[in-house]
Amino acid sequence: MQDITELEKRITAALERIGKGVDRLAAQPRAAASAPPTAAASPQSDAALRAQLEEEKSLTAQLQARLRAASAREAKGDLQDKVDRLTQELDVKGLELQRMRRVNASLREQLEALRTAAAAGATEPHLINKAMQTELETLRATRLTEIAEMDEILAALEPHLTEAGNA
Repeated sequence: MQDITELEKRITAALERIGKGVDRLAAQPRAAASAPPTAAASPQSDAALRAQLEEEKSLTAQLQARLRAASAREAKGDLQDKVDRLTQELDVKGLELQRMRRVNASLREQLEALRTAAAAGATEPHLINKAMQTELETLRATRLTEIAEMDEILAALEPHLTEAGNA
């Protein structure tokens, strides 16, 4: 950020020097109309001023290129920070999803055990119904969690995809 500020100061100073040179060039024709021109002084000062102007233009172009490069580096750093944050969030969501899948698998095993016990006549039917309702609720919760995760991912990626599409 300090580089950008320094570059802005240098560009401003260069533009001021260019402005002063242009003012001197503008003042010369008026002075030339009132006084007789000297053939030796005018072409030399003109050439010197033009050389200074070209030098300032070159310096300004270099400074502007540096400013663009610094801005691009800063934007790339911001983008990398966003990607890192999203990656971390995705890792956390992945762990949550794994936990939900383990719970779901455990519930299926319990339900199967209840069915086996019911077939042997060892359990009551309302326990099986309760286990099935729990499994359905778990499946719904898992589905809603996955939908919410995908919505978050899409919302976070959409600005970047739009930006990449425009570039």
